[in-house]
Amino acid sequence: MKKQELLKMMDEELLEKLYGFCYARTSGSYEAQELCSDIIFELVKAANGTGDIEHPYPFIWRVARNVYAGFSDRRRRHKQLFYEGDVQQIFAEIAEIEPEDDSRERLNQIYRCIAFLTKAYREVMILFYLDGLSTAQIARRLHMNEGTVRQRLFSARKIIRSEVTEMEKNTQKPIALDNINYVLWGTGQCSGNDPRDLCEQRQFSKHVIYLCHKKPSSAAEIAAALNVPTLYVEEELDILEHGKNGQYGLLRKVGRQNYALNFVLFDQDTMEQANAVYLEQMPAICGIINDFIEQQKDEYLAFPYLNKKYDLNLILWQQLHTMAYEFQGQVEKILSKNYFSQTEKIKRPFSIFGYVDHGTYYGAGHDDVSAQNVCGFSQIYLNNIYISRINQHFDCNLNVAKNREIQLALQAIDGLPVSSLSEQDREHAAKAIESGYLYREGDWLYTGILVHDLKDEKQLFEITKRLSKGYFETEAQTAARQLYHLIRTNVPKHLLGEWRFANALASLPIVDALAEVLIEKGLLIPPAHPLGPEGCWMGVSRSSE
Repeated sequence: MKKQELLKMMDEELLEKLYGFCYARTSGSYEAQELCSDIIFELVKAANGTGDIEHPYPFIWRVARNVYAGFSDRRRRHKQLFYEGDVQQIFAEIAEIEPEDDSRERLNQIYRCIAFLTKAYREVMILFYLDGLSTAQIARRLHMNEGTVRQRLFSARKIIRSEVTEMEKNTQKPIALDNINYVLWGTGQCSGNDPRDLCEQRQFSKHVIYLCHKKPSSAAEIAAALNVPTLYVEEELDILEHGKNGQYGLLRKVGRQNYALNFVLFDQDTMEQANAVYLEQMPAICGIINDFIEQQKDEYLAFPYLNKKYDLNLILWQQLHTMAYEFQGQVEKILSKNYFSQTEKIKRPFSIFGYVDHGTYYGAGHDDVSAQNVCGFSQIYLNNIYISRINQHFDCNLNVAKNREIQLALQAIDGLPVSSLSEQDREHAAKAIESGYLYREGDWLYTGILVHDLKDEKQLFEITKRLSKGYFETEAQTAARQLYHLIRTNVPKHLLGEWRFANALASLPIVDALAEVLIEKGLLIPPAHPLGPEGCWMGVSRSSE
């Protein structure tokens, strides 16, 4: 048979036999899998060659035995490298261990100490003591002078001598990787380089980040804190520094050895202090907003929504985020003008910021999507808000052209007779009613969420934005002053150009807080269901006839 046909023989039965061959000749399943993979790799290489194989099964087992012979030789040389030789001489040169100590146990402790050395020291120790190279040979291999090699050997010996006793205690210590999570936001165009992806599922990454979040730390310091060999820490630091495209990672190098955060991150204490700055002002802010709504009630109701019916409650839920953001925006303006006017903004296409998850749900979210040429409308703009009392209707990946519930809401702006619905559309209509997109009145369906003509888009929040005209001046001045001192204390100097993200984190609770106070004052009616018309609205343009 041709060599290219060899892979056709690699069925499940043969693979089981190969694994059994490997398992009988190794110390466990891990080594067996490694050896079996090597054998299959050699068979794949053979299958890519030319020529014929007269007896395929003897050929396969000959390859397996040859690979095993090489595997055995490497294993033998590895054992010689680590365990043969004058152990007491190694002890004397590396850590001055007393001869009566248990040699194997102490040697393992020394190897563990070597694993915790930084790369510069670890390399020379391994090359000198384990690979048996002279200082001159090491200098040539590492492209450095021989004096530097001797200095690193001397320093590494000192480190091991001082730590070998402590390492005996640490061998019983579990790796310090308790569960820790972050809530992270991104803003801008990530263009395929979202550094959040690198630590989303990796507790090791999250802990390395946490150790660097206030104080720049070296690989050795992180290794000691987490009880993880420095080799792994150095690899992780390299990944976290460079990100997915080598330009924007979660960490940045400062100085020769230390790593610091490369994004604004608040721990639990800082987050609570920052939130308190805004929450302390909420009673006064809500009083101002309460009076403002009473004064502007008729003007709110006069906006030309396209719905058959709507009320002030639905309008105020739509305006809620903007009311909160007007206060946050005033605080930001004061911070920019009075406190950070000389701080240069960090320019990058994509930035992230966030906090250490401590179980508090802030709830406030906002997504919007647009679509064209659906159900007779040339342009459609959908907006979706969510807080603790309102669930998210959709995310920013919504495809309106494939969402029948929203299409029915578009068709029902002027009324949609129930009798016109197909059986399948009746099911979709029921779901749309449940989520607030529709409501039924007799034999007709009407759009439940607020709808406006896109030609009126600029006026949609015009009334609420008047709050920026000095309504919150005193409260914003107080909040800005307190936030400035908190930001200077808790945001690294190299990230002060992203102080706006710190302000955004501080203001996270205010939408929820504002909603609760306005409900208490009777200006807002609590939603009957978490997924209702209060959390969504849309703008439309009808197709030209």
